[in-house]
Amino acid sequence: MLGFIVQAVVTAIGLWLAAKVVPGVDFTSTGSLVAAAVILGVVNAFVRPVMIVLTLPLTIVTFGLFLLVVNAAMIGLTAMFLGGFVVNGLWAGIGAAIVTGVVSWIAGALFGGMDERA
Repeated sequence: MLGFIVQAVVTAIGLWLAAKVVPGVDFTSTGSLVAAAVILGVVNAFVRPVMIVLTLPLTIVTFGLFLLVVNAAMIGLTAMFLGGFVVNGLWAGIGAAIVTGVVSWIAGALFGGMDERA
């Protein structure tokens, strides 16, 4: 459970940064940002694996770049579920996917092996 909370916090930071950097990504309040992070975590846990399997041939042909579109679709799906979080179009979704992915990558590099160090 702690891992999900940490991942939700990292995702919230990534979505907040995406809203500041990427035009077309916005949220109305801090509560909607936190809700978007939690819903995105649930969507990534259940819907994303199915989408990855379904789009595997296209992902192979594009050398993995199609995963950006899948990640953007998951962010767009989250925005559809939540009224206070807005993603205007595919390019805004791809930009948000890149920003949240980079933030998650940095957080994983900084804090990823915390249990191994203790």
